[in-house]
Amino acid sequence: MRYQFTNANVYRNGEIRKETVAVCDRILCGGPVDRPLTEEIAGDRYTIFPGFADVHVHFREPGFSYKETIASGCRAAARGGYTAVCPMPNLDPCPDDLPHLQAELDIIRRDAVVEVMPYGAITVGEKGEALADMEAMAPYVVAFSDDGHGVQRDEMMGAAMRRAKALGKLIVAHCEDNRLLKGGYIHDGAYAAAHGHRGICSESEWGQIARDLDLVRETGCGYHVCHISTKESVALIRRAKAEGLDVSCETAPHYLLLNDSMLQEEGRFKMNPPIRGEEDRQALLEGLRDGTIDVIATDHAPHTAAEKSRGLEGSLMGVVGLETAFPLLYTYLVKTGELTLRRLVELLSDAPRKRFGLKDAMVEGQPANFTLFDLNESYAIDPDTFLSMGRSTPFAGWKVQGRCLMTVADGRIAYRDPHWEV
Repeated sequence: MRYQFTNANVYRNGEIRKETVAVCDRILCGGPVDRPLTEEIAGDRYTIFPGFADVHVHFREPGFSYKETIASGCRAAARGGYTAVCPMPNLDPCPDDLPHLQAELDIIRRDAVVEVMPYGAITVGEKGEALADMEAMAPYVVAFSDDGHGVQRDEMMGAAMRRAKALGKLIVAHCEDNRLLKGGYIHDGAYAAAHGHRGICSESEWGQIARDLDLVRETGCGYHVCHISTKESVALIRRAKAEGLDVSCETAPHYLLLNDSMLQEEGRFKMNPPIRGEEDRQALLEGLRDGTIDVIATDHAPHTAAEKSRGLEGSLMGVVGLETAFPLLYTYLVKTGELTLRRLVELLSDAPRKRFGLKDAMVEGQPANFTLFDLNESYAIDPDTFLSMGRSTPFAGWKVQGRCLMTVADGRIAYRDPHWEV
């Protein structure tokens, strides 16, 4: 593969600069190359970004390949500009020991077209009753998580943190106190009250974060909080960082762009944690701006159409997001002045790579990991065009700006828009 982009907009070190960039023999470099080019592209209408990294996805394989596979999830990731992804361990078999993890690693090795670094489970079967074989899995996993389940017992989470610290791995926590759920399935706010739905209170999330932060103080473990959604969670993490704790967190596009007044009686608006109130959304935005929130992850969670067709109460929790995250965030946060483009790229690429020990995306003389966008192209989000097997998104029909034209992962084309005419 040999390309040369002439006078392209290239994002490097927090700035977009006009450069001539060559991609040849798996190397990204500046300037022309002294060998024939497969394709020379006038790049002034295109922007090259470092490949994005999503540290929270669900690829459903092994065990649930009727929802998504590693192959289809990777294709969706590449179409969204992602060159590295970290799939969660709620699988069958659950990766709670090395033989179970090997089943997932074998599929990754066979089918992945982007970098895929899996999680190992914190507890056996994610049941919270016994620690997983963290020592055996540590060399092969990005971190440890029981995502989809909060670790309910204080002593179990403390033991997990001590073991993870000894292994030099993060604990990545889905924070949810089961005692406070009470059958809820959307935010315990105005929409739930007006429409007779059972609500999930905010304390079910932030209460367990507070518990875990006490354990971080005790153990010194590196700790990352999944998909925060409440203003109290932001405040807790802000204070923990000011205290000097080794803490980070993520949120997702749906929490940044939606509030519970925008809910509809459809399963595509149901996820865990739920979409919260406007005060929570504003607190999340402020957390992005002041550095409290380190990462934007998608929590890409595909289900079948049947599983998402049962309304807010009956549908399974989870929406897809890999193919829509950047255009949504660029359109509704960067173009509106809520965030700078530099900060958005940091949240999508630089910060997750640094926190989770993933390789840098664009390094001179190393295999190229980048994505090419036309930031001027406008279109409406159409789930029927997704490469993911999942189609459920609350953003169907939203008008966005910025289309991914090509993604190169480890020097190889992982995605190219079939309608792109150079």
